[in-house]
Amino acid sequence: MVGVDELPALIVATSLADSIVDIAGDSARSVILHGSLSAGGFHPGRSDIDLLAVIDGRLADAQAAALERLVRQADVGSAAGIDLHVVTSEVAAAPTRAPAMELHLGRYGPPPEEFEVERRQAASADLPAELSMARAHGRALRGAAAHEVLAPVPADWIVDRGRHWLLTWRSLTDDAESAAFMVLTACRIWRFAVENVHCSKAQAAAWALDRDPSLTAVRQAVRRYQHDPATVVDEQGIADVLDTALRETARVR
Repeated sequence: MVGVDELPALIVATSLADSIVDIAGDSARSVILHGSLSAGGFHPGRSDIDLLAVIDGRLADAQAAALERLVRQADVGSAAGIDLHVVTSEVAAAPTRAPAMELHLGRYGPPPEEFEVERRQAASADLPAELSMARAHGRALRGAAAHEVLAPVPADWIVDRGRHWLLTWRSLTDDAESAAFMVLTACRIWRFAVENVHCSKAQAAAWALDRDPSLTAVRQAVRRYQHDPATVVDEQGIADVLDTALRETARVR
Protein backbone atom coordinates (compact mmCIF):
# COMPACT_ATOMS: atom_id res chain seq x y z
CA MET A 1 0.00 0.00 0.00
CA VAL A 2 1.35 3.42 -0.98
CA GLY A 3 1.86 5.82 1.93
CA VAL A 4 0.61 9.39 1.91
CA ASP A 5 4.17 10.73 1.85
CA GLU A 6 5.12 8.49 -1.07
CA LEU A 7 2.13 9.20 -3.31
CA PRO A 8 3.32 12.54 -4.81
CA ALA A 9 6.69 10.99 -5.72
CA LEU A 10 5.02 7.89 -7.15
CA ILE A 11 2.80 10.06 -9.34
CA VAL A 12 5.91 11.86 -10.60
CA ALA A 13 7.68 8.54 -11.24
CA THR A 14 4.74 7.23 -13.24
CA SER A 15 4.56 10.42 -15.30
CA LEU A 16 8.31 10.24 -15.94
CA ALA A 17 7.97 6.63 -17.09
CA ASP A 18 5.28 7.66 -19.58
CA SER A 19 7.48 10.44 -20.93
CA ILE A 20 10.54 8.18 -21.16
CA VAL A 21 8.57 5.72 -23.26
CA ASP A 22 7.31 8.56 -25.46
CA ILE A 23 10.89 9.73 -26.04
CA ALA A 24 12.40 6.27 -26.57
CA GLY A 25 9.54 5.19 -28.83
CA ASP A 26 9.37 1.60 -30.03
CA SER A 27 12.81 0.85 -28.58
CA ALA A 28 11.54 1.13 -24.99
CA ARG A 29 11.52 -2.30 -23.31
CA SER A 30 10.91 -1.35 -19.70
CA VAL A 31 10.99 1.54 -17.24
CA ILE A 32 11.66 0.18 -13.77
CA LEU A 33 11.15 2.01 -10.48
CA HIS A 34 13.58 0.85 -7.81
CA GLY A 35 15.25 2.28 -4.73
CA SER A 36 13.35 3.29 -1.60
CA LEU A 37 10.17 4.26 -3.43
CA SER A 38 9.85 0.64 -4.57
CA ALA A 39 11.63 -1.35 -1.86
CA GLY A 40 10.61 0.71 1.17
CA GLY A 41 12.33 3.31 3.33
CA PHE A 42 11.30 6.37 1.30
CA HIS A 43 11.78 9.65 3.19
CA PRO A 44 10.14 12.79 1.78
CA GLY A 45 12.63 15.49 0.94
CA ARG A 46 15.59 13.14 1.35
CA SER A 47 14.98 10.15 -0.95
CA ASP A 48 15.29 10.23 -4.74
CA ILE A 49 13.13 8.73 -7.45
CA ASP A 50 15.28 5.93 -8.92
CA LEU A 51 14.45 4.81 -12.46
CA LEU A 52 16.11 2.38 -14.85
CA ALA A 53 15.11 2.44 -18.52
CA VAL A 54 15.95 -0.53 -20.74
CA ILE A 55 15.91 0.11 -24.49
CA ASP A 56 16.64 -1.82 -27.67
CA GLY A 57 19.62 -0.33 -29.49
CA ARG A 58 21.45 2.90 -28.83
CA LEU A 59 19.97 6.13 -27.58
CA ALA A 60 20.05 8.88 -30.21
CA ASP A 61 21.52 12.26 -29.28
CA ALA A 62 18.14 13.95 -29.69
CA GLN A 63 16.55 11.39 -27.36
CA ALA A 64 19.28 11.90 -24.75
CA ALA A 65 18.76 15.67 -24.92
CA ALA A 66 15.00 15.23 -24.53
CA LEU A 67 15.49 13.01 -21.48
CA GLU A 68 17.81 15.59 -19.94
CA ARG A 69 15.20 18.31 -20.41
CA LEU A 70 12.59 16.01 -18.92
CA VAL A 71 14.58 15.35 -15.75
CA ARG A 72 15.67 18.98 -15.35
CA GLN A 73 12.12 20.32 -15.65
CA ALA A 74 10.18 17.66 -13.74
CA ASP A 75 8.34 18.46 -10.53
CA VAL A 76 9.90 16.01 -8.08
CA GLY A 77 6.87 15.93 -5.79
CA SER A 78 7.86 14.76 -2.30
CA ALA A 79 11.22 13.38 -3.47
CA ALA A 80 14.61 15.02 -3.11
CA GLY A 81 15.62 14.40 -6.72
CA ILE A 82 15.68 12.02 -9.66
CA ASP A 83 18.20 9.37 -10.63
CA LEU A 84 17.75 7.90 -14.13
CA HIS A 85 19.91 5.27 -15.80
CA VAL A 86 19.40 4.13 -19.39
CA VAL A 87 20.92 0.86 -20.62
CA THR A 88 20.51 -1.27 -23.71
CA SER A 89 18.64 -4.56 -23.54
CA GLU A 90 21.90 -6.33 -24.45
CA VAL A 91 23.64 -4.92 -21.37
CA ALA A 92 20.66 -5.70 -19.17
CA ALA A 93 20.55 -9.30 -20.36
CA ALA A 94 24.29 -9.96 -20.07
CA PRO A 95 26.00 -7.49 -17.71
CA THR A 96 29.75 -7.44 -17.20
CA ARG A 97 31.80 -6.09 -14.30
CA ALA A 98 31.88 -2.68 -16.00
CA PRO A 99 29.10 -2.61 -18.60
CA ALA A 100 28.34 0.15 -21.06
CA MET A 101 25.79 2.75 -20.06
CA GLU A 102 23.80 4.83 -22.52
CA LEU A 103 22.89 7.65 -20.14
CA HIS A 104 22.83 8.65 -16.51
CA LEU A 105 20.99 11.72 -15.30
CA GLY A 106 21.12 12.74 -11.67
CA ARG A 107 19.22 15.66 -10.20
CA TYR A 108 19.88 16.11 -6.51
CA GLY A 109 18.45 18.68 -4.11
CA PRO A 110 17.80 20.67 -2.05
CA PRO A 111 18.47 23.94 -3.90
CA PRO A 112 20.88 24.83 -5.26
CA GLU A 113 20.41 21.53 -7.06
CA GLU A 114 23.24 19.46 -8.48
CA PHE A 115 22.81 17.94 -11.92
CA GLU A 116 24.94 15.12 -13.32
CA VAL A 117 25.04 13.93 -16.92
CA GLU A 118 26.98 10.86 -18.08
CA ARG A 119 26.55 9.99 -21.75
CA ARG A 120 27.66 6.83 -23.56
CA GLN A 121 29.97 5.49 -20.90
CA ALA A 122 31.93 2.57 -22.32
CA ALA A 123 32.48 1.07 -18.88
CA SER A 124 30.52 1.87 -15.73
CA ALA A 125 31.81 -0.06 -12.72
CA ASP A 126 28.94 1.05 -10.48
CA LEU A 127 26.20 0.00 -12.90
CA PRO A 128 26.08 -3.71 -11.93
CA ALA A 129 24.94 -2.81 -8.41
CA GLU A 130 22.23 -0.59 -9.90
CA LEU A 131 21.06 -3.43 -12.14
CA SER A 132 21.11 -5.90 -9.25
CA MET A 133 19.04 -3.64 -7.00
CA ALA A 134 16.55 -2.97 -9.78
CA ARG A 135 16.16 -6.71 -10.38
CA ALA A 136 15.74 -7.45 -6.67
CA HIS A 137 13.13 -4.86 -5.76
CA GLY A 138 12.25 -3.05 -8.99
CA ARG A 139 8.71 -2.52 -10.21
CA ALA A 140 8.08 -1.99 -13.90
CA LEU A 141 6.02 1.16 -14.38
CA ARG A 142 5.95 0.56 -18.12
CA GLY A 143 6.90 -2.50 -20.17
CA ALA A 144 8.40 -5.81 -19.14
CA ALA A 145 8.92 -6.86 -15.53
CA ALA A 146 12.36 -6.36 -14.02
CA HIS A 147 13.22 -10.06 -13.85
CA GLU A 148 12.32 -10.45 -17.53
CA VAL A 149 14.82 -7.88 -18.81
CA LEU A 150 17.53 -7.87 -16.13
CA ALA A 151 19.85 -10.84 -15.71
CA PRO A 152 21.27 -11.73 -12.27
CA VAL A 153 24.53 -10.02 -11.37
CA PRO A 154 27.19 -12.11 -9.56
CA ALA A 155 27.27 -11.10 -5.92
CA ASP A 156 31.07 -11.02 -5.78
CA TRP A 157 31.13 -8.25 -8.40
CA ILE A 158 28.94 -6.11 -6.17
CA VAL A 159 30.96 -6.89 -3.04
CA ASP A 160 34.25 -6.10 -4.78
CA ARG A 161 32.94 -2.75 -5.99
CA GLY A 162 31.53 -2.02 -2.57
CA ARG A 163 34.92 -2.64 -1.00
CA HIS A 164 36.43 -0.25 -3.52
CA TRP A 165 34.20 2.50 -2.13
CA LEU A 166 34.82 1.53 1.48
CA LEU A 167 38.56 1.87 0.90
CA THR A 168 38.07 5.18 -0.93
CA TRP A 169 35.92 6.62 1.86
CA ARG A 170 38.43 5.52 4.51
CA SER A 171 40.57 8.52 3.50
CA LEU A 172 37.54 10.86 3.42
CA THR A 173 36.24 10.58 6.98
CA ASP A 174 36.59 14.36 7.37
CA ASP A 175 34.00 14.97 4.62
CA ALA A 176 31.17 16.15 6.88
CA GLU A 177 28.74 16.74 4.02
CA SER A 178 28.96 13.12 2.85
CA ALA A 179 29.27 11.54 6.29
CA ALA A 180 25.75 10.11 6.59
CA PHE A 181 25.80 8.80 3.03
CA MET A 182 29.14 7.04 3.56
CA VAL A 183 28.09 5.45 6.84
CA LEU A 184 24.66 4.26 5.69
CA THR A 185 25.93 3.01 2.35
CA ALA A 186 28.73 1.17 4.15
CA CYS A 187 26.03 -0.61 6.16
CA ARG A 188 24.24 -1.57 2.93
CA ILE A 189 27.48 -2.94 1.43
CA TRP A 190 28.20 -4.87 4.61
CA ARG A 191 24.75 -6.47 4.77
CA PHE A 192 24.78 -7.41 1.10
CA ALA A 193 28.16 -9.08 1.49
CA VAL A 194 26.97 -11.12 4.46
CA GLU A 195 23.38 -11.94 3.44
CA ASN A 196 23.15 -11.13 -0.29
CA VAL A 197 20.27 -8.77 0.51
CA HIS A 198 19.69 -5.33 -0.98
CA CYS A 199 17.94 -3.06 1.49
CA SER A 200 17.28 0.58 2.34
CA LYS A 201 19.68 2.76 4.28
CA ALA A 202 17.51 2.62 7.40
CA GLN A 203 17.13 -1.15 7.22
CA ALA A 204 20.87 -1.59 6.76
CA ALA A 205 21.57 0.71 9.71
CA ALA A 206 19.25 -1.28 11.99
CA TRP A 207 20.90 -4.51 10.84
CA ALA A 208 24.40 -3.14 11.48
CA LEU A 209 23.52 -1.89 14.96
CA ASP A 210 22.01 -5.27 15.81
CA ARG A 211 25.36 -6.85 14.95
CA ASP A 212 27.47 -4.18 16.63
CA PRO A 213 25.66 -1.67 18.93
CA SER A 214 28.94 0.17 19.59
CA LEU A 215 28.85 1.81 16.14
CA THR A 216 27.58 5.18 17.34
CA ALA A 217 28.17 6.85 13.96
CA VAL A 218 25.39 4.70 12.51
CA ARG A 219 22.86 6.19 14.94
CA GLN A 220 24.15 9.68 14.18
CA ALA A 221 23.91 9.05 10.42
CA VAL A 222 20.32 7.82 10.70
CA ARG A 223 19.36 10.88 12.75
CA ARG A 224 20.99 13.16 10.21
CA TYR A 225 19.41 11.40 7.22
CA GLN A 226 15.90 11.02 8.63
CA HIS A 227 15.37 13.86 11.07
CA ASP A 228 18.05 16.50 11.56
CA PRO A 229 20.51 17.43 8.77
CA ALA A 230 22.53 19.39 11.33
CA THR A 231 23.45 16.24 13.27
CA VAL A 232 27.22 15.77 13.42
CA VAL A 233 28.55 12.34 12.48
CA ASP A 234 31.71 11.68 14.44
CA GLU A 235 34.82 11.34 12.27
CA GLN A 236 36.34 8.53 14.32
CA GLY A 237 32.95 6.85 14.33
CA ILE A 238 32.87 6.94 10.54
CA ALA A 239 36.29 5.30 10.46
CA ASP A 240 35.05 2.60 12.87
CA VAL A 241 32.08 1.79 10.62
CA LEU A 242 34.25 1.63 7.51
CA ASP A 243 36.87 -0.52 9.21
CA THR A 244 34.19 -2.89 10.48
CA ALA A 245 32.58 -3.15 7.05
CA LEU A 246 35.96 -3.76 5.41
CA ARG A 247 36.82 -6.47 7.90
CA GLU A 248 33.44 -8.20 7.62
CA THR A 249 33.27 -8.04 3.82
CA ALA A 250 36.79 -9.48 3.53
CA ARG A 251 35.62 -12.59 5.37
CA VAL A 252 33.01 -13.49 2.78
CA ARG A 253 35.09 -12.95 -0.37
